[in-house]
Amino acid sequence: MGEASILRVGVIMAGGAGERFWPLSRQQRPKQLLCLTDPDRSMLREAVDRLTPMIPAEHIYIITSEKLAGLIREADPGIPPENVVAEPCKRNTAGALAYIAAHLLASHPERTPESISLAVNTADHAIGEPELFRKTLDAAMQAAEKRDALVTCGVVPDSPDTGFGYIQAIDARTAVGSEDIRVFSVKTFHEKPNRERAEDFVSNGSYFWNSGMFFWKISSFLKELDRVRPEISLGVAAMAAALKAGDKELAAEVFGQLDDISIDYALMEHANNVLMVRATFPWRDVGVWPHLANVFPLDAKGNCTVGEPVLIDSRNCIVYNASGNKQIAVGVAGIDDLVVVVTDDAVLVVPRDRAQDVRHIVKQLNELGADQV
Repeated sequence: MGEASILRVGVIMAGGAGERFWPLSRQQRPKQLLCLTDPDRSMLREAVDRLTPMIPAEHIYIITSEKLAGLIREADPGIPPENVVAEPCKRNTAGALAYIAAHLLASHPERTPESISLAVNTADHAIGEPELFRKTLDAAMQAAEKRDALVTCGVVPDSPDTGFGYIQAIDARTAVGSEDIRVFSVKTFHEKPNRERAEDFVSNGSYFWNSGMFFWKISSFLKELDRVRPEISLGVAAMAAALKAGDKELAAEVFGQLDDISIDYALMEHANNVLMVRATFPWRDVGVWPHLANVFPLDAKGNCTVGEPVLIDSRNCIVYNASGNKQIAVGVAGIDDLVVVVTDDAVLVVPRDRAQDVRHIVKQLNELGADQV
């Protein structure tokens, strides 16, 4: 089929519980439904709104868990309710993308895998300059469609951040694209490095942050899976057939047999035909509390504050008063590099460099039967 007949589909991965944003994020109010980076829109609605000017809402899908699907539909993120697709169980990002591929093939029986092109985004990114973002996505989708490639999006690093994976791209002379949006061949993927290695990556100039965005035709996705993970490509075919026949139980059974593995480990690190678009739009992952310092303005001492807390002689802190100072007054003095979060029924205090440990707090609260999770 020709390029004009390709159906472009937006996919937003939103299955996480956002435990690292406790106590603001809860089981019944996960991070993607919070207005963290925009006071009027949830992060999920922001993700949908970024895509809709280039992909109609009826062609945007949210892939999430059974537990969250109903909450997301109730929140009305701006797409048809039936486009909120629930995975039968937890199988990480490789499973999520296999399931949505099967769902799309089953729900568009008139189309071949060659004629459906995906733009995979996540619901926990803070992204500026939306027009440039969409221009970059269009370049990525064109590369995926014309070169039958798996395409990812690499962000130019502005610091040796150890919280991201890195992509090594082949020299810019091999790039194809406009001057501001370059398309590179990918040499290697690297997992989250230590500080010394991250500094080497940034100084080298050929390494980019792995944004977790992906672009491919379903046919390209299945072709690469056939080579490196044939059990997943066979699973996609089996699930598509089951879903087309209306047998959700069989599809769930097939899905449950897939490995619980990320798409990077399962596919991207081993695929042959991988390209990368260089992102020049403002991009920040919003995965843990300290990341808010990259989104909100800071005071003269590097503090990020929400809800009008009072800070005295404190530096580089994140202080988030969800209730606002009219309901709860929050004050800190003489502390540095700390995260303090206050809600109506919970308080979190943790060093910035241990913000990842919040999920362990949530685990223990669950074991204690606490209502505040």
